[in-house]
Amino acid sequence: MPRRNRPERGNQDAPGVGAATGWARAETAQDGEWLVRTVPGSQATKSYRCPGCDHEIRPGTPHLVVWPADETGSIDDRRHWHRPCWDARARRKPTRRR
Repeated sequence: MPRRNRPERGNQDAPGVGAATGWARAETAQDGEWLVRTVPGSQATKSYRCPGCDHEIRPGTPHLVVWPADETGSIDDRRHWHRPCWDARARRKPTRRR
């Protein structure tokens, strides 16, 4: 029987499971503190509207889910962003649908 050279790391079913199941990282910028979660394309099953460019995020497209880190932030405050739109938010304001 082959020998295991890697240490046991607990019960990890698949790499990257944390990002797909809701783990978020904190980001601080001029516009406040945010919790940011990466949604891989395989987990993106619905269409959303990106507030940065006002374009549709189609199913299967990797993107970010962002919400305020403060205690007043609720599930209704979550927004789905394209990664480049989120990175460029300081250089341009979110667009509003008319």
